[in-house]
Amino acid sequence: MAEEFPVEIGVVYEGERIRKQNMQVELGGTKVDYKAELVQCRPMDEIEDGKVIVKGKDLKDMEEGGRYPLVILVEVAGEQVERDLEAVIERRIHDFSNYIEGFMHVNQRYDIWCRVSKSSFRKGFNSFTFLGQALGKLFKAELPIIEKIQITILTEEEDVKPFVENARGIYEARDARARELSDDDVDEFYGCVLCQSFAPTHVCAITPDRISLCGAINWFDGRAAARVDPKGPNFKIEKGEFIDKEKFEYTGINKVVQEKSLGENQRFWLHTMFGFPHTSCGCFEAIAFYIPEVEGIGICHRNYRGETVIGVPFSTLATQTGGGKQLDGFLGIAIEYMRSPKFFITDGGWNRIVWIPKFIKEQVKDAIPEELYDKIATEEITTDVDELKQFLDEQDHPVKERWEAAVLEAEELEVVPVGEAFAGTRLILKNARIHADKVIIRRR
Repeated sequence: MAEEFPVEIGVVYEGERIRKQNMQVELGGTKVDYKAELVQCRPMDEIEDGKVIVKGKDLKDMEEGGRYPLVILVEVAGEQVERDLEAVIERRIHDFSNYIEGFMHVNQRYDIWCRVSKSSFRKGFNSFTFLGQALGKLFKAELPIIEKIQITILTEEEDVKPFVENARGIYEARDARARELSDDDVDEFYGCVLCQSFAPTHVCAITPDRISLCGAINWFDGRAAARVDPKGPNFKIEKGEFIDKEKFEYTGINKVVQEKSLGENQRFWLHTMFGFPHTSCGCFEAIAFYIPEVEGIGICHRNYRGETVIGVPFSTLATQTGGGKQLDGFLGIAIEYMRSPKFFITDGGWNRIVWIPKFIKEQVKDAIPEELYDKIATEEITTDVDELKQFLDEQDHPVKERWEAAVLEAEELEVVPVGEAFAGTRLILKNARIHADKVIIRRR
């Protein structure tokens, strides 16, 4: 295939990162308001196999270093192609576009972020036609059920904006279907390792009550993907024994996590961000973070551009959270997970949530208990931890009960004489973050 294109195409390029200084153009991303990718099934006679349509500025017409809106529409047809497979095929756009030398694709749905490198542009990768042709050939090679494929690329906001607004309705319909099912209704879960090219030890456990971190693969999608492409990145997970009903731990998930992470991780507690939390890749839609000063949890989504209540932006949180590591107090999640009846249920559920950007708070308003809605702060109320604590106190947020419990526990602790308990002991902190105004070390 490489002979037909100006750049090479292969698995070797999967996981390639393109830094800003090496970037020809950026497409989508957090600094562009409208972007999306979508797969739609069509009747055989409605699309032309191999056709690529580019509407708007092509790569060669874009300014070096510029940022542009982007839509990637993939229309597929085939005797075995059905609507249940749309989300599955759609998620593989991430997979296959990263096979292209000098093309970086991150995230999914309405959050896609792509870059083209200067070196590939100089080699002749100067048209979206090449992107469409490469995707078309890769899809048909990897998924033989696709008999026809047509790809459309949009880059003008006047075309992209209405497309994205319509696509959001399609995504919502997919998610709504999965809400009718619970973990107790099924005999198996599903897994995904699509993001291991960027996070080698990450394994996504997908259950009816826990959608993938990217928000693009629900339980139905995982099942469809495992059936149509049994050797692909999605696979069945036998539930096994339900060994902890408080932590939501299953032997079947633990077994798969051990195998697929090559032993790096051993256990997953499905609905908590403490102890043995789920790992995070880099495609998550939002990040949940622990706020120790108030014993609560904050949530920040990818497109939030300000500082969070703990004084750092999403980008800093993402660096801390991603990479396939288990990290107490930081966890990537999908926005749809916030609608799950098991949303952080081990940690207290919505009673533990204290800060969310206004945009997301309004988006999931139907999932927030009515009596809690006004008690959860947004960036319009505060981005300062001290002010947050005062607000929670005034609103009588349920998290206050944890403050009282912490005070009682502290009063019961005995003071350990200096030099006795820790004499000759080494204290090793692994994956720890320590915040202190001042540290004084004196030599005895």
